[in-house]
Amino acid sequence: MTSEKSSAERRCRGRPQLRPDDETRQIIYEAARHEFAANGFAATSTETVARRAGVSTKTLYRLIPTKAALFEGMVADRMESFLSDFELRVTDDPDVERALTTALMAVADLALDQEVVGLQRMILQESGQFADIAASFYRNGIARTAEALAGWLKVQIRRGLIEIDNAEEAAGMLIGMIASAPQRAAIYGGLPLPSRAELKKRVRTSAALFLNGCRKRQR
Repeated sequence: MTSEKSSAERRCRGRPQLRPDDETRQIIYEAARHEFAANGFAATSTETVARRAGVSTKTLYRLIPTKAALFEGMVADRMESFLSDFELRVTDDPDVERALTTALMAVADLALDQEVVGLQRMILQESGQFADIAASFYRNGIARTAEALAGWLKVQIRRGLIEIDNAEEAAGMLIGMIASAPQRAAIYGGLPLPSRAELKKRVRTSAALFLNGCRKRQR
């Protein structure tokens, strides 16, 4: 009896544990983000992504049927992570300048992430051949970032702390102040992205400039 029990235990221990599909997708998306950023869309193969993720190509295709779906899912997954982090970091701070600085740092951490800039470089190079990936990146990445910041600005309007006519337009302006010049310098000029200290200074300056123009005045 003891021998049979030991044999059964060994068989159980020897069986591979099944991983949930959602967890496997997360691992695949992380591997895809590295590969797309480093090698571009055309040069990245699903076989390479599968190998980096430690799964079979059969498993990858079962969960994500095409390379275009892999790219779109990867961008959407990265945005879900950003939005969760954004909500955690942006609190109801009564100091609107401090709160805006926190919000803009969250945006800057995404927009000026090395891999995100690498993806943008890839899209600029390959969008003529793969137009859908540019639209996917805009829809799932750029637009959702602006929506998150615009939503925060609307809360500040309702709280009576700032006065602006169009939160979506203002969010786009703020993201441009934070990210556009460093992105262009990195993508077109081959210059390094800002250091953490430089980024914090840029964010503080942008927040102050913005609030000087729209902070609600006491009448």
